[in-house]
Amino acid sequence: DLMRQFDSQVNDFMDSLIEESATLEPAPLPAVFSPPLSDKERNKLRCCHLTDPRSVFFFLLSNHKRLMSRILCSELFEVNHIRTIYHMFIALLILFILSTLVVDFIDEGRLVLDFDLLVFAFGQIPLVVCTWLCMFLSVLVVPFALFHLWSQTQSENHSHPRLCSVLFVSIYLLYQFFALGFLPTYIVVTNSLPPASRFIVIMEQVRLMMKAHSFIRENVPRVLTWAKDKTGPSPVLPQVSQYLYFLFAPTLIYRDKYPRNPVIRWGYVATKLLQVLGSLFYAYYVFVRLCIPQFRSISLQLMDVRATVLCIFNSILPGVLVLFLAFFAFLHCWLNAFAEMLRFADRMFYKDWWNSTSFANYYRTWNVVVHDWLYYYMYRDFLWMSEKRFKPAAMLFVFTVSAVVHEYILAVCFGFFYPVLFCLFMCFGMMFNFILHDQRKGPIWNIIMWTSLFLGHGVIICLYSQEWYAQQYCPIKEPSFLDLLKPQSWSCQRGPAVD
Repeated sequence: DLMRQFDSQVNDFMDSLIEESATLEPAPLPAVFSPPLSDKERNKLRCCHLTDPRSVFFFLLSNHKRLMSRILCSELFEVNHIRTIYHMFIALLILFILSTLVVDFIDEGRLVLDFDLLVFAFGQIPLVVCTWLCMFLSVLVVPFALFHLWSQTQSENHSHPRLCSVLFVSIYLLYQFFALGFLPTYIVVTNSLPPASRFIVIMEQVRLMMKAHSFIRENVPRVLTWAKDKTGPSPVLPQVSQYLYFLFAPTLIYRDKYPRNPVIRWGYVATKLLQVLGSLFYAYYVFVRLCIPQFRSISLQLMDVRATVLCIFNSILPGVLVLFLAFFAFLHCWLNAFAEMLRFADRMFYKDWWNSTSFANYYRTWNVVVHDWLYYYMYRDFLWMSEKRFKPAAMLFVFTVSAVVHEYILAVCFGFFYPVLFCLFMCFGMMFNFILHDQRKGPIWNIIMWTSLFLGHGVIICLYSQEWYAQQYCPIKEPSFLDLLKPQSWSCQRGPAVD
C-alpha cells in the first residue's frame, strides 16, 4: 500500500513537471538511446534541453519506470530472494550429477565421465567456426559496401537514381536469401552437422540477417531525406567502426552511438561465461537423467493416445528446466557478458516476464531484443505501408513471421519437419494473445499463464523427442517430398532400443 501511494504521488508530480517542461523550446534528439525509445518518450525528450539540469531532472522523472527496469534487469540476481532460487537450481544440478555418478557406478562398477552426449551434440566445431567466419565477413563487407555505393547514386549528379535503387535492392535481396539464407543451411545439411552445431550456425545466420536488415532500414531513410531536402553537401553516413560495433553489440536495432560504460569488469565477464558453461552441463544432465531414459523406453511402444498423454506430462519437468536454462544462459548471462565486454550500457534484454498476467505482456517482456526488432521493422512498417488501417493483420503478420522462423530453426537443427511449435504458436499463441490480454489482472491469470507455459513446453519436449527417436529407428532410404513432410513417429514400428 505504501509503495502504491508513493508511485501514485510520483506519477502526479511527474505529470505536472512534464506540463511545465512543455513550454521549453524543442531540442534535437540525442542518438545514444537504444533500444529506440517509444514515440511518447521521444515527445517528452523533444520538450527539454538535456544540457539543462532542470530538464535532465524532468527527463529522469518522466522515464523513471524505464530506467528502473534497466537497473532491475542488470541487478536482478543480486536480490536475496532471487539468489535463493538460483541456489536451489544449483542444488538440483548437484543432485543430478550425484544421481548420474551413482547410477553409472552401480551399472558399470566405475565412474563414467565421458560426456558422450555433449561430444556428439557439438561435433565438427572447426566447420562451424569456418562457416560462422564466412558469414560474419560477408555481413561486414556486403551490406556496408552496397549501402555506401547506393548512397553515392542519390546525388543530383547521377542521372538514374531510381534505376540504381532497384539494382542495389535486387543485389541486396539476392545476397540475403542466397549467401546468408541458402548457403549456411546447405552446409549444415550436406555435412550432417549434429544438433547443437547446427543450432549455432542457424542462430547466427538469423541474427546476422536481422542485423543487416536493421542497418539498411535505419540508414536508407537518412540518405533519402538528404536527397530530398539537400540539407548539406553530403549525408552523414555511418563509419565501418560503428557498423562493426553494432554487429557484436547485444542489440538488433542499429544506432550510430549507444550508451557506454566507462570500464570493463572482467571478473563479471568471467562469471557470466562460467554460468553459461554451467547451464550447458545442467542441460546435459537434464537430458541424461530425465529425457533419454524416458524416451528410450517409450520408443519400444506403439504410439497411441495414452502413451502420448503420459509422455507429455512426464516431459513437463524437463521442459520447464530447459525453459529456465535457456533464459538464464542466453538472455541473462551470454548477453550481459558481451554487453560488459563492449561496455554496452543498456542491459534491458528482458523484463519481468514471470509476473505477466497476459500472453501479450509475456511476448513483449520475454525477449526484449527480438521484440524490438519485430515491433519496429515488422509491425510498425506493416502499419506504415497499410496507412495504419490493418492492425489485426499486422499482428497476424508478426506472429506468422516469428512462428515460421522458429520452426525453420528447429527443422534444420533436428533434421526433420514436424511443425509442433508452429501450430502451438499460430493456434494457441494467437488465441491466448487475445484471450489473455493486458486487461487481465490478478494472480489467477499469472497462474493460468504459467500452467500454459509448462504444458506447452511439455508438448514440445515430448513430440520432438518422439520424432527424433522415430527418425533413428525408421529411416527412409530414398524419401519423397511427402515422406519428408509426414512425421515418422506416426507410423514407425519400433524395434530394439538404440541410443
